Amino acid sequence: MTAPLDQARTRQTRFKIGGMDCASCAVKIDTAVRRLDGVADVSVSVTGASMTVSHGGPLNDDKVLRQVARLGYGIVKAEAGNSKRSSLATPKPGADDHADHDHEGQDHAGHDHRGGQAAGSSRPHSGAESGQAWWRARRAALTLTCAAALLAAYGIGHLFPAAERWVFLAALLVGLVPIARRALMATLAGTPFTIEMLMTIAAVGAVMINATKEAAAVVVLFLIGELLEGVAAGRARASIQGLADLVPKTALVERAGGTSEIPADRLAVGDIIVVRPGDRIPADGEIVEGSSDIVEAPVTGESTPKRKGVAETVFAGTINSDGVLKVRVTAVASDNTIAKVVRLVEEAQEAKAPTERFIDRFSRVYTPGVLVVGALVALLPPLVAGGDWNEWIYKGLAILLIGCPCALVISTPAAIAAGLATGARRGLLMKGGAVLEGFRRITAVAFDKTGTLTAGKPVVTDIVAYGRDKRGVLALAAALEQGSSHPLATAILDKAKADKAPVLAAKAISGKGVEGSVGGITVFLGSGQAAGERADMTQAQRLAVDSLTGQGRTVSVLVADGVVAGLIAMRDEPRPDAAAGIAALKAEGIRAVMLTGDNRRTAQAIATSLGIEARAELLPQDKQRIVGELQREGLTVAKVGDGINDAPALAAADIGIAMGGGTDVALETADAAILHGRVMDVARMVRLSRAVMANIGQNITVALGLKAVFLVTTILGITGLWPAILADTGATVLVTANAMRLLRWRG
Repeated sequence: MTAPLDQARTRQTRFKIGGMDCASCAVKIDTAVRRLDGVADVSVSVTGASMTVSHGGPLNDDKVLRQVARLGYGIVKAEAGNSKRSSLATPKPGADDHADHDHEGQDHAGHDHRGGQAAGSSRPHSGAESGQAWWRARRAALTLTCAAALLAAYGIGHLFPAAERWVFLAALLVGLVPIARRALMATLAGTPFTIEMLMTIAAVGAVMINATKEAAAVVVLFLIGELLEGVAAGRARASIQGLADLVPKTALVERAGGTSEIPADRLAVGDIIVVRPGDRIPADGEIVEGSSDIVEAPVTGESTPKRKGVAETVFAGTINSDGVLKVRVTAVASDNTIAKVVRLVEEAQEAKAPTERFIDRFSRVYTPGVLVVGALVALLPPLVAGGDWNEWIYKGLAILLIGCPCALVISTPAAIAAGLATGARRGLLMKGGAVLEGFRRITAVAFDKTGTLTAGKPVVTDIVAYGRDKRGVLALAAALEQGSSHPLATAILDKAKADKAPVLAAKAISGKGVEGSVGGITVFLGSGQAAGERADMTQAQRLAVDSLTGQGRTVSVLVADGVVAGLIAMRDEPRPDAAAGIAALKAEGIRAVMLTGDNRRTAQAIATSLGIEARAELLPQDKQRIVGELQREGLTVAKVGDGINDAPALAAADIGIAMGGGTDVALETADAAILHGRVMDVARMVRLSRAVMANIGQNITVALGLKAVFLVTTILGITGLWPAILADTGATVLVTANAMRLLRWRG
């Protein structure tokens, strides 16, 4: 019995598992371990090749190891330092992480896992050693041995016809015994309706009606199909786990006045590392010396390098292009951006999509139903209509193989896993299949303005000079703003890269501006009203200020020796792709709204340039209210914000998307996160969702369509056991390969 979960007293133990290859493996392990005394909850991650067991008291680790090993999987207890479970992917209430399902039961005959062959099992199900080629895995050896035995049986049977039945029986047993053993162990562990059980019944039945040769061939085809399925499915795991390989294994660290090379996973927060041109950056950090173009494509999917300098953030796994950098480490290896993304996707795959949960529930009825239909086909015609027993038993056995739920049940999780992985590689992080599926239903997107549609910091947009050139106006203003950290001052200093005159006796005047002596000239920089108190402004100058202010810009007036010398206009400008991102959403039939606390004039100016409707001067609760109003209009609403002051609206929306609030916020808040600040990525998430759901539809059509065709042809006597197993394993391979096409999705 599963014990009730007491969150206050629950402890967790983590295990590494070798041999898992799909959701069915996870469910079989989940079901078996939940039956153990003291276990409160179980969470199995296929991509992470791991299992976390929650328990209220002491846990008998040996029992867990034996229970999983009996199913044919390798298992070891994870090191204590790795037992911490990430809380990044917390699904919304109602997410069903452990819905029972029955394909779900399929072992995949010894899957080759990157998790390696963990100790605790020597069964054929255990995969290859970590990094080992698939053809060296135990399941490949079993498949080749069984195929060789079948070929030998054909040769011996041809030379010695009297021994034909016995040699084919021996060849059959080579593959069937491991399959039957796994079926028995799964039944004892609480999962009786598995592909192994159906295969065992069909093979034994075929022997009983003297179809031994065909039964042996069917077992070989089954193993080959499973082998091909495992190779295809492994690509999804390799795609996301390959992210971890982007981080270099070593780092050059500055210590005791020199540099030394140490393992990257030994770096501590505060260490200063040296990154040479062409090297990958080994840790998240902040540049303390140097500047360079940084290629962030491995983390964000952005192919254009970014120029970064002192005080700017860099991510582990990104590439330093052309300059020597010194970087202060801000996160240890287990907590860097790449590690968080990998953990997020691994855990997200445990949160099932609604379609996946439906297929799981359907399979619980479907698999026993197949057994009933097979039995009826085998028994009714001979009993009711006097049909030939051998003929109809043969057809019934073929229906068992046709009805195997492998392709049907794997159709959804394979596509979801591939979709989550390919999104993560492009900086599109979604916390589970339910979120990924939900994006296709979005009909309205509410954007925050500052830091979301805009870059989050003002820039100089206009310089108007009176009696001086623009460069001279900017130089005087920059001289006054030296040393200031005010956002408007920073914008002026960023704009002025040269010709800054020294500031003499500069002093700030609270609420009005800053004034000082620059090269013997008394200079003031402040608001138009404050400048008007120090100099006479012409009508044309006042109209210029009003015009720029009407465009949503903040205008500072420069006064030199009592005369207006120029105007400097600044604004938090839209992100470069904001207009294109809004247009892309409209092209998908999605309404876009901007919600901002800024003044109406500034909001309307930004909205007009982007082609989006605006709601301005809003408090956080107002944004939440507007999201509710949109939902009451019948719209499915996504809210995009920085994950901090937009928290109420993010929570109220059907899907909350964090963007522009920093890596930690982006990963730990809302339902989805845009790792790179691209407005276009919202439309890409919608497109990815639609692509995944279209892929799932194709998979289900293939899985059920092939079964329907072969069901009819089997009843009519056109096809038999061979085509039946091809209908199952062939469909499984086709479905998995089709899902893997999503790994090539480019958005």
